[in-house]
Amino acid sequence: MAEVRNCPKCNEFFNYIGVREVCHKCAQSEEELYQIVYRFLRKRENRAATVERIVEATGAEEELLYRWVRKGRLQPAMFPNLGYPCDNCGHLTTTGKLCTKCQNELKSDLRTFDAAKEFRDGVAQRDRVTYHSDRKR
Repeated sequence: MAEVRNCPKCNEFFNYIGVREVCHKCAQSEEELYQIVYRFLRKRENRAATVERIVEATGAEEELLYRWVRKGRLQPAMFPNLGYPCDNCGHLTTTGKLCTKCQNELKSDLRTFDAAKEFRDGVAQRDRVTYHSDRKR
């Protein structure tokens, strides 16, 4: 079911059907800008360009470049200096929502938490166990 929304770029109404976040006119201008960026990156001397250099040379917005990399339209394998910011620290990454460093920190914290939980459960289990003996007086 279509929903009427305002385009975040031009503020015009459009029917949002879950495909694009912008109106048709803005989507066409984004596609034209994508073609400009892609042609720029296809040149051998520009393949290692940074995001800042691409923005400077083509006029594309950083957020738009990040969205294209996230969606897989611009492949970091072909253009090694491309990526998008990690949701945690802001360092550029090419896969997932977190960079490798943040992923490793999160995994380490989870392992520590699991170990502490196991220890607490073990202590609780030991405290629960009682020892009965028959004492004769």
